Amino acid sequence: MSVHNENSSKKKITVSTFIKKKKHGEKIAVLTAYDYFTAKFLDRAGIDALLVGDSAGMVIHGEKSTLPITMDVMIAHTRAVARGTRNALVIADMPFLSYQPSFEVAIINAGRFLKEAYAEAVKIEGGI
Repeated sequence: MSVHNENSSKKKITVSTFIKKKKHGEKIAVLTAYDYFTAKFLDRAGIDALLVGDSAGMVIHGEKSTLPITMDVMIAHTRAVARGTRNALVIADMPFLSYQPSFEVAIINAGRFLKEAYAEAVKIEGGI
């Protein structure tokens, strides 16, 4: 039995794809995912990018804010999303205090997302 994947011929979305879409005035679909199953579903639906948000602290772990979520927890969620994704760009949300102390800390933690969690981009809130 063969399984048809409607996105099997679709190309991998990259940051360059985003730049081209913006240049041509095309819309970019970005949704939040925290786990493998949701990522697989959204990827097959043709979503351009999946953001693994620090909101996982509230939505998944029941915290009252996003502040308690750690790098290790975010890496676990991001890795699960990346494993469920074939075409969508995976964006990891840098949690509180993972980039604010210094540029060096920010680079090290961003690198962890790329190396350990297979993220393809990272997002920070505000400036340093």
